[in-house]
Amino acid sequence: MKYTLTLLLLCLYLIGNARAGNSSVDSLKKLINQGSKSFADTLTVNRLNKLAGTYFQSNPDSTYYYGKKAVDLSRKINYDAGLANGLLQTGHVDYFKGKSTEAQQELGEAIGIFKKLNDKKGLVASYQFLGSMYTLLADYPQAIKNLTLAIDINNSLGDDELMQTNLYKSMGNVYFSKGELSKSLDYYYKGLFIAIKNHYTLPAGNLYNNIGAALQDMEVYPNALEHFNKALEILGKTDNTQALGTINQNIGEILLAQNDLDGAIRYLNKANYIVNKQNDKDGLSSVYTDLGLCYAAKKDFSRAISYIDTSLEIAKRYKIIYNQAYALIGLADVYNQQKDYKNAYKFALEGQQLSVKLGNLSVKANAALQLSKALAGLGKSAQAYEFLNEYINFKNQLKSNESIEKSTSYNFELTFALKERQLKQQQYEKDLIYRQKANSQRLINTIFVVIILAMVLISGVYYREKKKQQNINVMLEHKNHEVLDQKADLDEQAKKLNDLNTLKDRLISILAHDLRAPLSTLRGLFGLLQDDTITHQELVEMIPSVLKKLEYTSDFLDTLLFWINSQMESFDISVKQFSVSELVQNEAESNKDEAASKGINFMTDIPDGLTATADPNSIRIVVRNLITNAIKFSDKNDTIHVSAYQTDLKIIVKVTDTGVGMSPEQLNKLFKSKVDSKNGTNNESGTGMGLLFCKDLIEKCNGEIWATSEPGVGTVFTFSIPVNC
Repeated sequence: MKYTLTLLLLCLYLIGNARAGNSSVDSLKKLINQGSKSFADTLTVNRLNKLAGTYFQSNPDSTYYYGKKAVDLSRKINYDAGLANGLLQTGHVDYFKGKSTEAQQELGEAIGIFKKLNDKKGLVASYQFLGSMYTLLADYPQAIKNLTLAIDINNSLGDDELMQTNLYKSMGNVYFSKGELSKSLDYYYKGLFIAIKNHYTLPAGNLYNNIGAALQDMEVYPNALEHFNKALEILGKTDNTQALGTINQNIGEILLAQNDLDGAIRYLNKANYIVNKQNDKDGLSSVYTDLGLCYAAKKDFSRAISYIDTSLEIAKRYKIIYNQAYALIGLADVYNQQKDYKNAYKFALEGQQLSVKLGNLSVKANAALQLSKALAGLGKSAQAYEFLNEYINFKNQLKSNESIEKSTSYNFELTFALKERQLKQQQYEKDLIYRQKANSQRLINTIFVVIILAMVLISGVYYREKKKQQNINVMLEHKNHEVLDQKADLDEQAKKLNDLNTLKDRLISILAHDLRAPLSTLRGLFGLLQDDTITHQELVEMIPSVLKKLEYTSDFLDTLLFWINSQMESFDISVKQFSVSELVQNEAESNKDEAASKGINFMTDIPDGLTATADPNSIRIVVRNLITNAIKFSDKNDTIHVSAYQTDLKIIVKVTDTGVGMSPEQLNKLFKSKVDSKNGTNNESGTGMGLLFCKDLIEKCNGEIWATSEPGVGTVFTFSIPVNC
C-alpha cells in the first residue's frame, strides 16, 4: 500500500507539472530513484532479520550482529516493521547473555511498534522473550504475566501451533524454576504432544530435555536419562548446539549424583566447550558450579573452589539469581567437606536466602542440607536438626506421588500418540500408493478416451469428405453406400460394447462389495501367521470360522461363474428334459448333514416321475441356493421341508423353513437388487446376491420364482418351470 500511494503521488506530480518541460521529467526520475532505493533497503532489512533468526540456536553473536545492522538501517530509512523485528532479535540475544536492562529496553520498544502496526505475531514473540528473561531473573509473577499475554494473543490467531509449542515450553520453564514440578510437567507435555503431532523436531528435542530435567529434580534418574538420550538422538542431527550443551550438562549432573565422577566431568566438559563457544553466560555459570562439585568429590578442593568462585562472579554480574544460589550452596558443600564449617555456614546462609526468593524446592532443599551440616559442625545441634527436617520435607515434596504419577500418565499418553502417529504414517503411505495407482489408471483411461475421440474425429472427417465427393461425383454413390453400411456395423458393435461394459461394471461391483470381507479375513489370518502374532491354539480356534467363510465364498463363486457364463451372448443354455425328482432329491440329500449339524429337522416330499424341460445345471444351482439359505436362517429344532409337485403344465418346487423369517421390508427387496446380507443363526456370512442369480437363472428357463415370509414363523421359497417347452 505504501509503494502504491508513492506511485500515485508521482503520477499526480507528473500531471500537475506536464507543462514545465524537461525539469518535471528530471524531478520524476529523481523521485523514482529514491522510491526504488527505499524499496531495496526494506528488502535488505527483511533479509537481515531473517538471517539473524536462523543463527540464534548455533551462534547468538551472529544473531546480534545481523539484528543490530537491521535496527540501524531501519532507523535510517524509517522502516517500523524492520526496526521492531530487529529489536526483537537483539533483545533475545541480550537477555540470553544476561544483559537484562538492555533486553528490557529493546523488547519494550519492539512491543510499542508492534502494537502500532497491529502485528500480533510480533507481540507474541516479544512477550515470550520477556517471560523467559524474567524467569532467569526469578521474577516469576512478571514471567507468568508476559507468557500468559503471549498465549492469549497466539490463541486468538489460532493458526500457529509451532509458537504454541514454544510458549508451553517457556511457561513450563517458569514453574520448573519455581520448583512446581507438577505444573511444569503439565506445560512440557502439552507442548510435546503438539510437537509430535506436527513433526516439530527442534521443539520436541528441547521438551524431552526439559522433562528429563524435571525428572532429575525428582531423582527419578533412569527416566531422566532416558529423556535426555531421546533429546540427544533428536537434536544431534540438527545445528542446535545450545540445546546440546544443556543436555550434556544435565547428563553430567545425573552422573555426578550417581558418583560417576569421570563420566560426569566428560559430559560437563562437552557442555563447557559449547557454552564458551556461544558465550552463554547462564550456561557457563551453571557448568562451572557442576565442575567444581565434581572436583570437590574427587578431593581436589582448590580447583573446585576456583570453578565455583568463577561461576558466582558470572551469575552476580549478569543477575542470574538461580545460578547465584546454586554457586553459593556449592561453595558451602565444598567447605563442609573440608570441615571449614564457618565459611560453609556463611555461604549456605546466603544461598538459603536466595532460595527463598527463588521459591525453588530443589534449591531450598540443598541449602537446608548444607546449613544442617555446617551447624552440626559448629556444635549447634538443635538448629542443625531443624534444617535437616526442612531438607527432608523439601525432598518429600519434590518426590511427590502426584508428580511421579503425572509423569507416568503422560508417558503412557505419549507412547500411544507416537504409535498412533506411526499408524497414520503407514496409512498415509498406503493411501499414497493407492492414489499413485489410481492416477496411473486415470492416465490410461484418459489416453484410451483420447484415442477413441481421435478415431471418432477421424471417422467424422472421413464421412464428411465422402459426402462432399457424393455431391461432386455421382459415380461415388456406391462407395457412399458402403460407408453407410460400415456405420451401421459400427453402431451395432458400439451397442454390443456398451452391453459388455454394463456387464463388466455389474461384475466389478459384485466382486468389490461381496468378496472383500472373506478375502480380507483370509489375508488377515495369513498376516497374523507371518508376524507370529497368534499362538497355535488361537490359530486352531480360528480355522473353523475361516473355513466356514471360505465355504460360503466357494459356493458363491460357483454360482457367480455359472451366472456370468449365462450372461454371455455365446452361452448355449442346455435345455433338455430331465428328472426333477432325482435332481431335487440329490440336492436335498447333499445338505442333510449340514442341517443335522445345526440340529435342524430336514424333510423331503418329492414324488417319483416328475420331469421338466429346462437347463438342469441352472435348476440344480437354484435348488442348492434355496436349501443353503434355509439352513443358514434356521436354528436348532427348526424344520426344513423340500417338496415338489406338478400342476397343469408346470413343475412347482418349494423350500419351506420355520427359521427366523423376514419382515415385509426385507421381503420386498428380494429379487430386485443387491440385498443387504445378514449373518445366519450360527453367524454364517453370505453375499446377498444368490437370490438375484436364482431369479435370473429361473427366468432364462422360462420359469418364475417368488417368496412368502413372516418374522419368527419362517419362509417359503417357490419356483416353477415348464414341463415342456
